[in-house]
Amino acid sequence: MKPLIPRHAAPEAATLLQHFPCLIIEGARQVGKSTLTEHIADSDAVIRNLDNEQVRAAAAADPAGFIADAGDRQLVSDEVQRCAELTLAVKAAIDQDRRPGRFLLTGSASLLRVKGTADSLAGRAARLTLYGLSQGELCSNQDDFASLTARDAAVLVEHQSSLTKFDYAQAIETGGYPELQGASDRIRDAWIDGYLQGIVGRDLRELRREVQPARTMAVLRTLAGRQAAELIKAKLAEATAVPPRTITGYLDLLHEVWLIGSIPPWTPNLARREIGRSKTFITDSAVAMWLAKLTSSQLVRLEYGEAYGAMLEAFVGAELLKQRSWSKRRFDLFHYRNADGEEVDYIIELDDGSVIGVEVKASTSFNAKQFRGLAALRDRLGDRFIAGIVLNTGTHGYRYADRLFGAPISAVWSAG
Repeated sequence: MKPLIPRHAAPEAATLLQHFPCLIIEGARQVGKSTLTEHIADSDAVIRNLDNEQVRAAAAADPAGFIADAGDRQLVSDEVQRCAELTLAVKAAIDQDRRPGRFLLTGSASLLRVKGTADSLAGRAARLTLYGLSQGELCSNQDDFASLTARDAAVLVEHQSSLTKFDYAQAIETGGYPELQGASDRIRDAWIDGYLQGIVGRDLRELRREVQPARTMAVLRTLAGRQAAELIKAKLAEATAVPPRTITGYLDLLHEVWLIGSIPPWTPNLARREIGRSKTFITDSAVAMWLAKLTSSQLVRLEYGEAYGAMLEAFVGAELLKQRSWSKRRFDLFHYRNADGEEVDYIIELDDGSVIGVEVKASTSFNAKQFRGLAALRDRLGDRFIAGIVLNTGTHGYRYADRLFGAPISAVWSAG
């Protein structure tokens, strides 16, 4: 039996349960939602898994009775998107009794977007997104890069790492699913194959009957080959032979089940924030590698340099998204590119409007060109700019100029 890895989101989830009648934990299948709910649920909670056909049938036939059976005990319902009409009964029960912690629901598809959801539970439920294991969780570090950098980015200069380019490639290949930690290459490949068949062949078709699995897989494989690239829907439709009029529907579905993620564009002008294209990537790096038919040994070879850089950038982006669930500083994640060609891979915008810029490079050394976009952003934003960091596969931190630093990628989960 594999040892249980503590989740950094657990304290936040427990706190939300103390203040809201309902907590919804959303995320892809097999990222550990059920394990987390078992950890934070009341000892006498009534647990019902809606993946079970008998349980689901009872919930659909009599939603109010299904909830009433729990009495005064906490009701934990897994995979609630499989009986979306249950949300209306949850709403009615909360309106009669708003005690905190009455309901703990998990969903492998966003209830905000699932067709047939009777109520969003707005104002009655808190939501927490759970991703696969972070690198900090895997090495027992409390990873919170945004808070650390906002407090004192200069500590990155002191950060040292023993990780090599191959070590990072292996971390990318392993990904964050708990079941894949320590798995052999053969077992990992078989697990991902079965995982995608289950989601694409069943889950997506339950959400939208007209979805075609072959087209879905074509979209996933193409996105995996373009990790962290700006999404141009017309080009994606052309590359996958998916009709342009339906490509948005496929992308929405993949977002709903957390197979893909997006980083929106950023500008200092809030009124123009939605202008530009989002960067889109396969959320879990192991799935991305499998879809792209890449191995860690291939990734570090010179001819795969472009693929390595893209996989590495998406890997760091996913780590930052995971940390949003427990960071001491609330932040949003964007990317930046202006008409003059200035680019920054990631913009961490903190709750007070201050900004941290992050560039991700596969190289082991730093140079002036890597800091060009960060320097331009610093000069443009003035005091609003806290720090610009170039992350690479080297071993030592580095001070380049005023508020501009370099650090090994491992600083994202182990600096400080």
